[in-house]
Amino acid sequence: MSDKAFGAFEVVDITDPSDPRVDDFRDLNSVDRRPDLPSGKGLVIAEGVLVAQRMIASRFTPHAFLGNDRRLDELADELTGVRAPFYRASAEVMADVVGFHLNRGVLAAARRPPELTPADVLVGAQTVAVLEGVNDHENLGSIFRNAAGLGVDAVIFGTGCADPLYRRAVRVSMGHALLVPFARGQQWPADLGELRARGFRLLAMTPDPTAQTLAEAMADLADQKVAVLVGAEGPGLTETTMRASDVRVRIPMSRGTDSLNVATAAALAFYERARSG
Repeated sequence: MSDKAFGAFEVVDITDPSDPRVDDFRDLNSVDRRPDLPSGKGLVIAEGVLVAQRMIASRFTPHAFLGNDRRLDELADELTGVRAPFYRASAEVMADVVGFHLNRGVLAAARRPPELTPADVLVGAQTVAVLEGVNDHENLGSIFRNAAGLGVDAVIFGTGCADPLYRRAVRVSMGHALLVPFARGQQWPADLGELRARGFRLLAMTPDPTAQTLAEAMADLADQKVAVLVGAEGPGLTETTMRASDVRVRIPMSRGTDSLNVATAAALAFYERARSG
């Protein structure tokens, strides 16, 4: 182990995998960490140095870290001033605790703060993503990463969406699920009325060949607030939500393909929005 001094934060060496101090990191493949399940303890788990750094920078305040000596060195600057112990362990001990070999070498755990409301995340927003039925954690994580990289201000969830704070979603998002503000609708799809009342134009993505092209629609709305509505992989947006939108938009396709993966389609919409501005 390293002899380096690490300032104010506490480094605790863990040699026994059964040590109760690392229970929040135990059996991550078999423990569901959703807030609505007692076994989950309302936790958010960040995996890897970059995701842990983004957790430190987010509103999800980490209360513990588990990692090897190398990752401790890499995180030392960010940990200065963090009031949470870093449980240092060998790769073998970590694997026994977590339940699998952790290639990324470090985990951070945070308790879930109260959820934001749509009104909270819409303050000052110009571009938002609205998701309905996006129930795959990897797609969800990818959408957050795309949203962060392409200037989307917030994400609003309708019905049937996966948990954005599930470990896999946070990992695939590269930690951006912790940084891009999100909120769940309260009465779906009536919540779309709040977006419209705040001046947003609602663009519903569809493979319908009669819909306006995405590029044309974004060019027409360059100086307006925009909400991009995307639906579940396969079925897409429900007809009720489609009817509640202002404009139906499509991505021109070729070679007999009617649509793209939902995260890819959302990324193209976010890009066209950024380009039109």
